[in-house]
Amino acid sequence: MVAAQKQSKKSTFISRLGSTLVLWAVIVAIFASDHPVPFILLLSAVGALALKEYFGMLRAGGVPHDALWGYLVGGSWIMIPAVNLLFNGSDAIEFLHRADLIILAGAMIGIIVIQFFQPVEGKETIIKMAVTIFGVIYVSYLFSLAPRLLFLPEIEGLRVPGAWLLLWLLAVTKFTDMGAYITGSLIGKHKMVPHISPAKTWQGFFGALVFAELIGLGLFFLMPERLFILGNAWTVAILTAGLSLLAVVGDLAASILKRSLNVKDSGQILPGIGGAIDLIDSVLFTAPVLYFYLTYFAK
Repeated sequence: MVAAQKQSKKSTFISRLGSTLVLWAVIVAIFASDHPVPFILLLSAVGALALKEYFGMLRAGGVPHDALWGYLVGGSWIMIPAVNLLFNGSDAIEFLHRADLIILAGAMIGIIVIQFFQPVEGKETIIKMAVTIFGVIYVSYLFSLAPRLLFLPEIEGLRVPGAWLLLWLLAVTKFTDMGAYITGSLIGKHKMVPHISPAKTWQGFFGALVFAELIGLGLFFLMPERLFILGNAWTVAILTAGLSLLAVVGDLAASILKRSLNVKDSGQILPGIGGAIDLIDSVLFTAPVLYFYLTYFAK
């Protein structure tokens, strides 16, 4: 039994490592292109897959929902930012702030109007409306803020001025996951939140913070001219710690979702990792906070 568990962990680690290497190879290729189209296409595709997985999990779990309305609103929250960023770059940011409010209001009003033409089926009706709106906000809106980081800094001569900023965010987020996984696997003993994620340990949590700080500060010192928008080293250290904490929260949020629906992974597109939601669960929390911090609070 113990040997089988060790073999299973080894197999999972190898699969996860392979998927991670493939993903980073794709990211490197996109960076080499130095063009906004590949960036936007990849992020839009991942967002669309995550939205599809969300409603697929609801369907598999027997939870009432309105997938058609969810796809319409969620798809709009993915495509409108993508198209506007491609054609207008940083000039699209202010428009997208207004578009977010319009889409949100439309989503709320629309889901109620739709119900005028359907029978009211007790609490299942309110559940259907709630989980549909939750899904498009959780997946589509939160993730729609990630591509906006590509055009947030103002660096002359670069077609994708925020490319390294997005890379920094992904590195901090994913090194948090990696640090938690490696440290937890090696020395993890004390369970963190076993009722949500039995594998998470406090040792893994602190390991995640250390890994995140190493990559966050390391990249900042290597590329200060590309990451100047983050501020000074102390600001970067504090910001990295906050984003690392949010990455852990994002991972646990996805665990709550999957556990409540009794599924192990959101999908099977990435061996050892799972689906698109498994891939971006932490980014769903870190990208919005970094975006709002840089937009409204950074000097």
